[in-house]
Amino acid sequence: MDQAGIIRDLLVWLESHLDQPLSLDNVAAKAGYSKWHLQRMFKDVTSHAIGAYIRARRLSKAAVALRLTSRPILDIALQYRFDSQQTFTRAFKKQFTQTPAWYRRISDWNAYGLRPPIRLGDGKLPEPTWVSLPETELIGQTQSYTCILEQISLFRDEMRLHFWRQFLTEADTVPLVLYGLHQSRPSAEKDDEQEILYTTAVTSDQMSSQLHATQRMMLEGGDYVQFTYEGPRSGLQEFVLQIYGTCMPTLKLTRRHGQDIERFYTHGGKKRAEPPVDIRCEYLIPIRHNQD
Repeated sequence: MDQAGIIRDLLVWLESHLDQPLSLDNVAAKAGYSKWHLQRMFKDVTSHAIGAYIRARRLSKAAVALRLTSRPILDIALQYRFDSQQTFTRAFKKQFTQTPAWYRRISDWNAYGLRPPIRLGDGKLPEPTWVSLPETELIGQTQSYTCILEQISLFRDEMRLHFWRQFLTEADTVPLVLYGLHQSRPSAEKDDEQEILYTTAVTSDQMSSQLHATQRMMLEGGDYVQFTYEGPRSGLQEFVLQIYGTCMPTLKLTRRHGQDIERFYTHGGKKRAEPPVDIRCEYLIPIRHNQD
């Protein structure tokens, strides 16, 4: 295997072990090289020092935990292998220019400081489109579930399908455009969990008496960044992770308060027995234009 292939495999392994001991000796043993050779190879392939990269990724994972859970800062620091809250705070402030406590409290979520995972050979990133949405009346149903941060991808994919089945259960035909509104917040009951709110909805002019809808709501107008996904339904969640983990920090965007919007375009005809294998979805994230 060439050097790029070795480092590609190592990057995948590192990403799933950021909460484990990752001394240079441990990582070198995993890769099967001396630590000196591994450091040189990693820098040649990625242009980053391996130790600095691991620390930046750990701090980025910690930043997400600060925003999406209510776990004590010390618990998050220890999970990502910092020996004290003071050590964690110094490192965090150096990378994000804010203390962990302030980063958690501030309303907007600025992507500054987040270190995207290095993905070798993954091709181009999804293209952003800047859109301004008018306030729009929707009719739908909001449901919720809780999960720990590490389960969000698996649960979100399963719950999305479950909620759409419920929403469309009595419908003979499927509306041309379906809206999925997604919002998460720290659980009020368990500090290591988050509550996920997911709304299945249509615009009022597409409303049918057969749809299982109980709420009138307003889709918040304003500025959004939009990414378009076309492909297997099972790949949508990985696409969303790429947007948040790579696109938002690369574009240096600030996420403002509000819901993420999934706008699905359907065949608009008679409901089929099984959900579609391939989908088209515009994924919109509320942003604040604060770039110079």
